[in-house]
Amino acid sequence: MQNTTELKAAVEKYIENLGLDNRKPANLYQPMAYILSLKGKRIRPILTMLAYQAVSGQQPAHAMNLAVAVEVFHNFTLVHDDIMDRAPVRRGNATVHIKWDENVAILSGDALLAFSMDMVTRDFPEKAAQLVKEYTHVSLAVCEGQMEDMDLAIQTNATIPDYLEMIRKKTAALLGGCMSLGAIAGGADLEIVSQFREFGESLGIGFQLQDDLMDAFPPEGFGKQVGGDIIENKKTYLLLKAQELADPGQKSKIDELLQKNTESKVEEMLTLFRELDIEAHTQKLILSYFDRAKALGQALSQKTKFEPLRSYLQEIANRQI
Repeated sequence: MQNTTELKAAVEKYIENLGLDNRKPANLYQPMAYILSLKGKRIRPILTMLAYQAVSGQQPAHAMNLAVAVEVFHNFTLVHDDIMDRAPVRRGNATVHIKWDENVAILSGDALLAFSMDMVTRDFPEKAAQLVKEYTHVSLAVCEGQMEDMDLAIQTNATIPDYLEMIRKKTAALLGGCMSLGAIAGGADLEIVSQFREFGESLGIGFQLQDDLMDAFPPEGFGKQVGGDIIENKKTYLLLKAQELADPGQKSKIDELLQKNTESKVEEMLTLFRELDIEAHTQKLILSYFDRAKALGQALSQKTKFEPLRSYLQEIANRQI
């Protein structure tokens, strides 16, 4: 059995051998090869393979095409997200639309999506219909989540359920999709597939909320700008919960800060968050999602070879899931 370090290396080698940078037209395929060469943790393909292994009992690399399809799709979303966010850097390198231009980036992103679709059923043609249906469901959810994120940015009456549903789609749906696609490939029934999907989505929401929390209340040595979301007026759970709990005076102060662009903005907003105990409220919600994932993991452990997947999640998240 390959360990996760070996699986990551196998994914890297497989992507390198796709030969995208040798295809024509070069100005379509070279940006695709470029974004994939920037690597990353490759969490999604590893999760896909481990979910497949958990259900089938087979070597995880048997699902390599499916796993890489998920990673190619993820990179498609990054290319397009970077255009929408006007981001100049991705993983320490120039983004595709900066290195080339926006038209090239849009078309190369589209090609990444098409390329990923071609890979989804290669390993398991007998399961093509179910895999394509699940893949399409996940793809649409991610696109819906991105649009809902853009909509939330301009809404004046956004709610906490709105935000949680947005991150479920934009961030967590693909994590759930890694699990569900791997389970389908492994031959799981609909109930098991659904449990894998919900397990991944619960983790994904918990991880996103944790990221939101660390932006405002980072652990020691976090190494990133504190309060980036506050500076950008992002409607995170922390802000929405503060607006929900605030008294009239505090609400007025929050509204005032949202109009500010001063050096004191972050600390003033954090002071309000502390007054309203937002850190504790957020931690409680995070724990509820991780507890749900833990319960689903325990149920799946009774029916599948779940331990390698659990161990990997503990490795990347440093949490008892």
